[in-house]
Amino acid sequence: MAFDAGKFIESSITGIKAQVGKKRAIIAVSGGVDSSVAAALAHRAIPSQLVCVFVDTGMMRLDEANLVKSSLAAAGVQIRIVDASEEFLSALAKISDPEEKRRIIGEKFIRVFERIAKEEKVSVLMQGTIAPDWIESGGASRDRIKSHHNVGGLPEKMGLSLCEPLRDLYKHEVRMLARELGLGAALSERQPFPGPGLAVRIVGEITPQKVSIVQRACRIVEEEIESAAHAGDIERPWQYFAALLSDSKTVGVRGDERSYQYCLVVRAVSSLDGMTANFSHMPHPLLQKISTRITNEIREVGRVLYDVTNKPPGTVEME
Repeated sequence: MAFDAGKFIESSITGIKAQVGKKRAIIAVSGGVDSSVAAALAHRAIPSQLVCVFVDTGMMRLDEANLVKSSLAAAGVQIRIVDASEEFLSALAKISDPEEKRRIIGEKFIRVFERIAKEEKVSVLMQGTIAPDWIESGGASRDRIKSHHNVGGLPEKMGLSLCEPLRDLYKHEVRMLARELGLGAALSERQPFPGPGLAVRIVGEITPQKVSIVQRACRIVEEEIESAAHAGDIERPWQYFAALLSDSKTVGVRGDERSYQYCLVVRAVSSLDGMTANFSHMPHPLLQKISTRITNEIREVGRVLYDVTNKPPGTVEME
């Protein structure tokens, strides 16, 4: 049976009202389509009982907070921005294992929300969790591919009950909801962004310098790919970004001098729901332009690679 966005919205609003009752709820809004749709649904269901929060972990895309705030304001949803970047980056210092990163990020998110919930007298946590999140996080007879911070990364004990209205949906269905809710193309068609943010695009230890490198590189990749898609030169990929390969550096040349700089990986994939994906065949002139911009504008980077791995065997993100 085809997915009916209108009917889902009606039933979801009824379900949210029944689960939350007269209590107050807090929702984490990351700027991605999943959490934005969940916030819009919650706003329709319990507007006077809802607290929308954007937590700046220090590992978001450039200007993310302002974009999220303005986009959701246009849909009538007001958000509170909380800068917790120092707290998150300190907790992740010297941590290299990707599962440990996800666990720390998931727990930190909950602790931040618990503090705000106490201030706001909130007892329900709403999330934009969708089906691939809990499927890949494992459990029952499923193997754990990677712990999504909003599922496998959640602490065992937390002082909030969970409400996840999108839990059984896939990304293409969430986009249909976003359009039906009138969120606008800036949100409904926005490419997926991982809940843990750029932490999963930095292989190995996270530092403020590495975060800055990936932020700037992702901006370049997004600008060039979206420009090419708008011009009709390529079909817009499902997801596209840059990632930093740990502390690995390679020798290069800057002017007439030896350089020793980071390697960046550019990744672009086509997919329907994120469960499987194929790498996108990018034109060489576009890849050359991306590489030239990155190495010219980000002086810490001396080499740019393109990832031609499908999912499986790889995942979309690096960690």
